[in-house]
Amino acid sequence: MHVDVLKLGVVSLLTDLSSEMLFAVFAVYFTTVAGASAALLGWVEGVADFSASSLDYFAGWLSDRSGERKRLTLAGYGFSTLAKGILPFSNSIAGLGVFRVVERLGKSFRGPPRDAWLAEVAAREARGLSFGIHKALDKSGAVIGPLLAWEILSRLEGGAGAYRVLFVIALIPAVLSVAALSLVKDRPGIAHRRENPWRAWRTLSADFRRYLVPAGIFALAYFSFGFLLLRARSIGFAVGDIALLYALVNVACVLAAPIVGRLGDRWGRVPIVMMGYLSYLLMSLGFIWATTKGQAVVLFVLYGVFFAIDEAQSKAFVADLEAERRASAMGIYNALTGLLYLPASVMAGALWLGHPAGAFLLAAGLSAAAIVALAILRPGNASMTRPAGPGAPQCFAGSAGQVRMPSRV
Repeated sequence: MHVDVLKLGVVSLLTDLSSEMLFAVFAVYFTTVAGASAALLGWVEGVADFSASSLDYFAGWLSDRSGERKRLTLAGYGFSTLAKGILPFSNSIAGLGVFRVVERLGKSFRGPPRDAWLAEVAAREARGLSFGIHKALDKSGAVIGPLLAWEILSRLEGGAGAYRVLFVIALIPAVLSVAALSLVKDRPGIAHRRENPWRAWRTLSADFRRYLVPAGIFALAYFSFGFLLLRARSIGFAVGDIALLYALVNVACVLAAPIVGRLGDRWGRVPIVMMGYLSYLLMSLGFIWATTKGQAVVLFVLYGVFFAIDEAQSKAFVADLEAERRASAMGIYNALTGLLYLPASVMAGALWLGHPAGAFLLAAGLSAAAIVALAILRPGNASMTRPAGPGAPQCFAGSAGQVRMPSRV
């Protein structure tokens, strides 16, 4: 495995540590210290969620058009870091809202060029493992960050001053992540300077465009994680225990991500993506009938495994399917699924008002439909042959001569 995979993972760890320290307390700070209403919090969070995928396609297209990977990734991380610099100096509602939205815009801008960069430094036969290790390091920050925030606020006994100290401390790993990224050697892509955004879409591989069908269907099943926490509350978990369930999901993701990545390299990406859809289906059905805390804990662990597959192996699959314009493909995939997550949560919320089981039944049904669509369309059937090596099983085997190899590996 290339050492730059680990370097990019450390950058993500530092950034996520910083972000999760802030996100763990943002809602409480926004509504209690700043005095915003819960309705305004909902609007800010909704705009932030939209912002997190609003620039993906543009950033991916720009990265492929210019061949730039490092500069655009640095700009995205830098943008998020500058947004975090607002917090120690402003507790106004406007300032906090700007932070939340601008920080997510930075995330949207850095994602496609960074993922394309990661795909290009990772050897094809270890691409799944590389994305898995990157995600494990990334989510390690999501485990450490909330625990560190809790420790800081506990020691300082809350209050506006304690939050300000937290905001200053959270800025440190964000700055370090930008500094660390600046030291990583660039791996530029091939520039496609004559392409406009619409032509870039038409020149993407047919396999990738077919994959967007099951990916889009499944995105409609992928409602907000908050509904799972509400279900845990109804089973009997206390508020503090629910925070620990959030940490449990991230721990499960950290442990599972490298394992499923290696399995994807050995078996092929399609079976692993199907495994992700199936695990979400089983989790959704499980929450309909779960009545004990032990059952809920198992289901949250299963969600963590699903999350590891969805966040890492889906991107590894996109990198396999589109070798020539990877950043554009990453951007389109992120933008499409990100936009569909909103109606997914809206539908789940509407069904929840009638009966929570309806939301989980819809998620299970859409997950099943995504599995069927993936099996019928079989994107990358030829290119998803397991990388050559001794003793590994062939899954969805086709003609290896049809594989479009990347310009740089």
